[in-house]
Amino acid sequence: MSVLVPNPHLLLREACPRDHHHHRGLSGVISLSLHRPPGHFPIGDRTRSLGCPWIGRRHTRAGALWPDSSGHAVAEMEPIEDCDQLDQVLQRARELSQPILIDWMAAWCRKCIYLKPKLEKLAAEYESKIRFYRVDVNKVPQTLVKRGNVSKMPTLQLWKDGEMKEEVIGGHKAWLVIEEVRAMIQKYV
Repeated sequence: MSVLVPNPHLLLREACPRDHHHHRGLSGVISLSLHRPPGHFPIGDRTRSLGCPWIGRRHTRAGALWPDSSGHAVAEMEPIEDCDQLDQVLQRARELSQPILIDWMAAWCRKCIYLKPKLEKLAAEYESKIRFYRVDVNKVPQTLVKRGNVSKMPTLQLWKDGEMKEEVIGGHKAWLVIEEVRAMIQKYV
């Protein structure tokens, strides 16, 4: 018997042995169990009622649960590093008549860090309709930052036909920002 916990990175304890090292559990969760001597089970009276002999804590086995992320598509956001590269990106988007989304972020910004994997999943979802880019405001010339008219991080801007059409300033929960960005994308795709 396994104990499932809400946090997928917490350790678990097993009351009965498993035949396999790896086990795919409910909702795509994989568990990895460490072995102990066969026929040994952890603590207490409950295991006796299951026909399991009682042993001490040192014979228990521990494992870890983590989500199976192999099924989630993620697209890498391309970096923009100067004004010339921004011009090239905008020209290419204009030729394809495709909007682009630019994530203006900073490496020190906690909200930017939390938002990045969610944006990468969104980029994979809209891969054929819109291109996603990122600009680290501390690693680019300030002329590029001024051109984007960015003063807060993270700022997500949707550009179409060479000009900025709409923006979302992500100072709140990441899932709310993603919903706002999704609504913004739907207007221009």
